[in-house]
Amino acid sequence: MKNKYIRYRIIALAMLCSNAAFAQTQNVEFEKKYFPKNKEGLKVAKEQLEQGMEKYRGGSLVDKITALPYLLSAYDFNPNNAELNMVIGDCYLRSTEKDQAIKYLEKAVELISPLRFQAYMLLGEAYHRNYEFDKAIAAYNICRQHSKNKDKPQADETKKIAKKIAECETAKELILKPANVFIDNLGSTVNTPYSEYGPLITADGAALYFTSSRPDPKGIAGLDTYNENIYVTYRQSGEWTKPVSLAKSINTVNTNNAAAGISPSGDLLFVFLAENGGDLGYTFLNGDAWTPKKTLGNAINSPAHEASATLSPDGRTLYFVSNRNNPNGDHQIYYSNRDAQGIWMPARPLGEPIASGYDERAVFIHANGKTIYFSSNGHNTMGGYDIFRSDFEDGQWTTPVNMGYPINTPEDDLFFMLNASGRYAYFSSFRKGGWGFYDLYRITFIGDEKPTISASEDNLIAYMQNPLSETLVEKKVKVRHDSKTVTLVKGAVKDANTNKPIFANVEITDNELGEIIAEFTTNSQTGSYMVALPSGKNYGFVVKAKDYLFYSENIDIRDHSEYQEIHKDILMSNAESVGSKVVLNNIFFNTGSAEFSDASILELNQMVQMLNDHPKLRIEVSGHTDNTGPAEFNLYLSTARAKAVVDYLISTGISADRLTYVGYGFDQPVASNATAEGRMANRRTEFKVLKNE
Repeated sequence: MKNKYIRYRIIALAMLCSNAAFAQTQNVEFEKKYFPKNKEGLKVAKEQLEQGMEKYRGGSLVDKITALPYLLSAYDFNPNNAELNMVIGDCYLRSTEKDQAIKYLEKAVELISPLRFQAYMLLGEAYHRNYEFDKAIAAYNICRQHSKNKDKPQADETKKIAKKIAECETAKELILKPANVFIDNLGSTVNTPYSEYGPLITADGAALYFTSSRPDPKGIAGLDTYNENIYVTYRQSGEWTKPVSLAKSINTVNTNNAAAGISPSGDLLFVFLAENGGDLGYTFLNGDAWTPKKTLGNAINSPAHEASATLSPDGRTLYFVSNRNNPNGDHQIYYSNRDAQGIWMPARPLGEPIASGYDERAVFIHANGKTIYFSSNGHNTMGGYDIFRSDFEDGQWTTPVNMGYPINTPEDDLFFMLNASGRYAYFSSFRKGGWGFYDLYRITFIGDEKPTISASEDNLIAYMQNPLSETLVEKKVKVRHDSKTVTLVKGAVKDANTNKPIFANVEITDNELGEIIAEFTTNSQTGSYMVALPSGKNYGFVVKAKDYLFYSENIDIRDHSEYQEIHKDILMSNAESVGSKVVLNNIFFNTGSAEFSDASILELNQMVQMLNDHPKLRIEVSGHTDNTGPAEFNLYLSTARAKAVVDYLISTGISADRLTYVGYGFDQPVASNATAEGRMANRRTEFKVLKNE
């Protein structure tokens, strides 16, 4: 049977604790051993224990933490109950008050002899989570020695202890070189006393989708149920709006509904399908409504557990996590490529060096298409799940790099997602100072330098209390978030005459490769679109819609090294509008020549398709130049270039009587020839509708 979308370690640990530590509560020896004289105390303690355990064994994380007051009440009657000290300490470890766990677990260690190993493991974890790493290592080493002294040491036990010690050593190193970031809780407007996780941000940072186990006020899940549901909040005037749950078609009743991934434009949402046993599905934003959920199919899903999905910028590769073919239940990252017909091919594991042999979760690929982020409790984690980064270089993924402290902590840090600019990221964490359990946080990458601190334990503790203390500064180091840049292009497609939005198909081409690398549609209601283009390439941008002439744009960012946003509203002309003109921005000629480059073929073929789709259309192809050089030569060159386009169209079977060509030289400028940008705009090839009958 598959796991839920989110498996909190607290649940497994709590259940382990309840089975082991409280087995004696159902034993008649309990009364004799712990309360031999105080009959009234025994009665009250038993009542508190019963209520506490009822809460403790509840179905939600909230129920388990609310057991603490009852257990603490029982503790008042017998503070020397070793097992009770252990359980209280363990409960505090699962809360935001982890520092309270230490005193109970230290006392448990003093009182317990048969359970010495378990007590020291919990105490080591308490020190670990409270940044007392040397004490944690000492406690773990006692556990290691205890394991060695066994007649039959367990290999997995020894491995676990060694890993815990390594995590403490990693934490000590990373805290000395903190990443130069601000980390801000998204606040009580977004976060609640329940859990919020899985943040999914659109590329422009305007909308944030996430999963929460809060009671749903609209009654979609019911006020008394705490199933996962998907919510959305919008950033307006620098603040997040009050989250609203998605429609009933997405947040279905009496099941867990979780957001698993999102496209940069925000109009394709991957979802977790709990009702199908734990598969991945998807939904499209059609106007302002999400379409019914559909499964991604058997190439992606399996009888095992799939969760968390991210789509490459070109839409051709899906990365996701699954625990298929793993008897231990650990997940790793898989990928599937889409073929020319749009069908997903059988998934394959990403493998080393991404795979650690432990559990990988929450995968995300940045809009640059070259940087992948994921959470893992393997690699060089500080403890729990840490966030890692790997870059695709020279045909392979680099060794994952820990994103560092304070992004990562000894707690679980999950669901990292970076916006297109690389300036802000969002993630989920269960850390002190939160509004409840898992909260949503925003990371701001702030640049070049951040103070580091001396290695003494006293300084580490002081730094946790006051990270900005000047007395702790030992040196300055550069810690920069280096994200390959992208250009975010967004706007709306509209009718040139009525200004009404148009539902259109958009194709992005790599002009150097001569290939279509991405395809998507605009929003059917608003005509809006958004696409993130990795820098370093020359792109063709072609928009097509039924009954309209196609639109052509060239976006050349081969030499652009900084993030930028381009807002471009596209006005399309009806195919029947005589006199309408279309600039062919992706037809390229060699300097001073009428010979077009191979990069022009895709654009020329767009013209062929348009003429075939509109068999009665007649057009004039015209060539234009800037005012550099003699007028006679420019007139000749512009005419020759127009003729070259017509000749190509005829060679594909387009009738010559539907085509005419003319050169205008520099007689019809569309911009000033006084600037380089203006001269570039004037050097163009375009066509005009002559007749459509």
